[in-house]
Amino acid sequence: MTVPATTPATPATTAEVTDAAVPVALRPHAEHAFADELAALTAADDRPRPARWRLSPWAVATYLLGGVLPDGTVITPKYVGPRRLVEVAVTTLATDRALLLLGVPGTAKTWVSEHLAAAVSGNSTLLVQGTAGTPEEAVRYGWNYAQLLAHGPSREALVPSPLMRAMSEGMTARVEELTRIPADVQDSLITILSEKTLPVPELGQEVQAVRGFNLIATANDRDRGVNELSSALRRRFNTVVLPLPATPEAEVDIVSRRVDQIGRSLDLPAAPEGLAEIRRVVTVFRELRDGVTADGRTKLKSPSGTLSTAEAISVVTNGLALAAHFGDGVLRPGDMAAGILGAVVRDPAADRVVWQEYLETVVRERDGWKDFYRACREVSA
Repeated sequence: MTVPATTPATPATTAEVTDAAVPVALRPHAEHAFADELAALTAADDRPRPARWRLSPWAVATYLLGGVLPDGTVITPKYVGPRRLVEVAVTTLATDRALLLLGVPGTAKTWVSEHLAAAVSGNSTLLVQGTAGTPEEAVRYGWNYAQLLAHGPSREALVPSPLMRAMSEGMTARVEELTRIPADVQDSLITILSEKTLPVPELGQEVQAVRGFNLIATANDRDRGVNELSSALRRRFNTVVLPLPATPEAEVDIVSRRVDQIGRSLDLPAAPEGLAEIRRVVTVFRELRDGVTADGRTKLKSPSGTLSTAEAISVVTNGLALAAHFGDGVLRPGDMAAGILGAVVRDPAADRVVWQEYLETVVRERDGWKDFYRACREVSA
């Protein structure tokens, strides 16, 4: 109905004005999203802490793996995997060696890196994102050219990189996708990691790392050979390989937790029947990834994509949005089919054949999967 021009607008309430004036971050940094848990751990943590660490190594591991504090506070797991891997990663950061998290896509390398930095330093934002175009200035330092032209080289004209800031403040820096960075830029890390100093020859000075500084880098197993790490640089890291989830139950747990977190941040309603569809997506991804059905009876061809846990999370989240906005809120096979097709068929020629064979030889014959089969056939047509 059209509102007459003479009708006065309804005044906004104070709460509405406040909500509109304070934008909510789509994805808060770990130290903000889990501030309550970090505060509870800080209060309960009575163990020795390395210099400038917010928490002890034990508390950092508890923050990542989850647990219950003496006061009853529940710490939710941020990473589901072998405890020993997390303990080795945390211990590495307490030494003078940098940490390299290595693994195939979707093994939570970035996620673990962010949460480690948040728990250790209370700041996960000292980040260098590795790409083929990452310049040396992103690792070392740059210049404010207006200041440089007006006054010449000076500390005021110098623009510190995230690594330089971490060195001077005794914090944890992060480098994502290290093997995507050009080799000559990678090598600028060698002096930082071995000598714990960053020369500034233009000023005849250097920045020395203070206690508490360390570096977490991530690299992708699939990217070996893109910009291979030199042996000199690799020696400066302690490498921890993050595996794919060992069991279907572990992967279902990971996907369920992340979908719930993402869904709440996007104001998506919880799907009452979501667990069954999550289990189905995980089963499809694991079987195609492993090249064999779960019962070991049927050999399968694997598609060109990785079909990682992260992609499963994306498929389920997209299905949840479809169910919420264009369905009845119940997550059904039809909501999942298009997302699974997009994840599996990356090479339209080869992957489509793999997918069609899987549908006809496995999905079609599986009890309780008829609706899923029909939905997949419909979107694949």
